[in-house]
Amino acid sequence: MLPAESGRSLPAPAAESPLLEWLLVALKTMTRTKVKQILKHGAVSVNGIAVTRHDYPVRPGDRIAIGRDQGSGALARAGIAVAYEDALAIVIDKPSGLLTVATNAEKLDTAFARLAALLAARRSGRPFVVHRLDRETSGLLLFARTASARDRLQENWETAAKTYLAVVEGKPRPAEGVVENFLVEGRDLRVRAASPGGEAKRAISHYRIVAENRANSLVEVELKTGRKHQIRVHLAGLGCPVIGDKAYGAATNPAGRLGLHAWRLAFDHPDDGRRVELESPLPEPLRKVVR
Repeated sequence: MLPAESGRSLPAPAAESPLLEWLLVALKTMTRTKVKQILKHGAVSVNGIAVTRHDYPVRPGDRIAIGRDQGSGALARAGIAVAYEDALAIVIDKPSGLLTVATNAEKLDTAFARLAALLAARRSGRPFVVHRLDRETSGLLLFARTASARDRLQENWETAAKTYLAVVEGKPRPAEGVVENFLVEGRDLRVRAASPGGEAKRAISHYRIVAENRANSLVEVELKTGRKHQIRVHLAGLGCPVIGDKAYGAATNPAGRLGLHAWRLAFDHPDDGRRVELESPLPEPLRKVVR
């Protein structure tokens, strides 16, 4: 969570409640859309800390305020939203089109660089990479705040739960199941199913359809392994490529982006092992396709 500017104070909550639900009552003269926008841009502070999570718990005695101009502050300028932060871990909601870390082709504008600049502006140290998302995949991306926290998170990464939402062409059959095979990356950087052995790595995805219309389906995918392009290859193998994924056979791109979103993330905290569970709403361009 981020340091907040001072602003208009609100009455303390009478009972524990998720922040958004409480704000909708406290700011009943505002529309729901406006309240969500204020929250999204870090304009709400709880006990002096800016909070963007809808489900952040507020309690009696909490000091809650609306900042004067948080939306034009460092968080908005960075172009990223912080979903969770404490002294050892920080999770951002990465937009589609942004690399996680630098490559030979793009060295400057990355999620890591934006977050590093944000923390530097706050004099709050630097981030450490824990895992990665593809450039065109949006959603929850975890960084550590110290090298030792990174090491502990990576050591326990197999216990993390990573669940994605994918908008695909057609309807996978059966509507729920498990895809398990071996994947290998070719010299052309594309990933393909392969026989066991050599550089091929075992890959397991659990999937189920959660919504569908005539042309597309919204599929929930839980990763049991974390191979490169695993979801994209597995869904294409079911005959239902992710929309916008021309590399793996998609013929349509109704959202103008890859239809893959890192929806839920749960991990053991590197300090005390408590379970941290987070969720990022499906972006509107993808929601429209399967509405």
